[in-house]
Amino acid sequence: MTIIGITMGCPAGIGPEIILRSFAGNHTSCELQTVVLGDQAVLEKCGADLRLPATCVPWTPGTALPGQGIPVVQLSALRPEDIQWGRPNGATGIAMAHYIEAGVQLAQRGCIGGIATCPISKRSLNDAGYLFPGHTEMLASLTKTSNYAMMLAGSRLRVTLVTIHCPLREVASLLTIEAVCRMIRITHQALGMDFAIKTPRIAVAGLNPHGGENNLFGDEEEQVIGPAVEQARAENIDVSGPYPPDTVFFKAASGAFDAVVCMYHDQGLIPFKLLHFADGVNITLGLPLVRTSVDHGTAYDIAGKGLADHRSLDEAVRLAAAISRNRTIYRGQKITL
Repeated sequence: MTIIGITMGCPAGIGPEIILRSFAGNHTSCELQTVVLGDQAVLEKCGADLRLPATCVPWTPGTALPGQGIPVVQLSALRPEDIQWGRPNGATGIAMAHYIEAGVQLAQRGCIGGIATCPISKRSLNDAGYLFPGHTEMLASLTKTSNYAMMLAGSRLRVTLVTIHCPLREVASLLTIEAVCRMIRITHQALGMDFAIKTPRIAVAGLNPHGGENNLFGDEEEQVIGPAVEQARAENIDVSGPYPPDTVFFKAASGAFDAVVCMYHDQGLIPFKLLHFADGVNITLGLPLVRTSVDHGTAYDIAGKGLADHRSLDEAVRLAAAISRNRTIYRGQKITL
């Protein structure tokens, strides 16, 4: 049985609501169990305010899971009357950071098979004294990981990003042969180890319109991206490109490729969210533990209004469990990719 820990995210956001809706939808099975790393009182307040089932049961790591109810590892003691939906404060910022830290510790101890994270506020995280741009960087620091990446995954499309949170005007200067090749390698490794794809097929998107049109619209394809693809091929990786960005995602979504390596944030996320806005999953590749996440933010504007969609959390939990099982098999078989 694979136990996945769900970190509650910002207590004032939609995390508590999507957790309750997910449990109410009975997404667990004999092969998958989940526990919440968060605050029982906040979950119960959310249940009362939105008239959602919220029967919580305290759970101690290492003990048997309860047969009924929502198992909760109590990690904060927030007062329900101090929680205002959509309005984070200093206490909620500290609490959500503690949930992440506990998730890493429990995964490292083998008490859970991985974590699926609910959304946090980056501003609140920083205000609480945790100076990270977000979840990914905090997890990398806690696990002492330097080679990591973000993948967005859905049933039809998977994308990874060479550059992420930077101004668009800086993208071209940040692209190097090594940066692109690194992303191809880590994507290849993840497809084999985490998704159990024996012969991963990777496409690489170009940067410029029409893939540069033979340098007419830019030379990054010829000077950087193409050489990176050739270098990865020399390492026996099944990778091709660079492809014009306006066609490669259609090909991947139609089954021609298992993932697309993208040059910048919106290049990958616009087509991905067009296909997987409600059920997409964010995965942190390269960590020594399994981490998936919902592919949306805290949604403070709808927090406490009963409008949150839990499908992304359901998919994040399922995928975390699948990756955990795949990694166990991968290590047991000592597969070389």
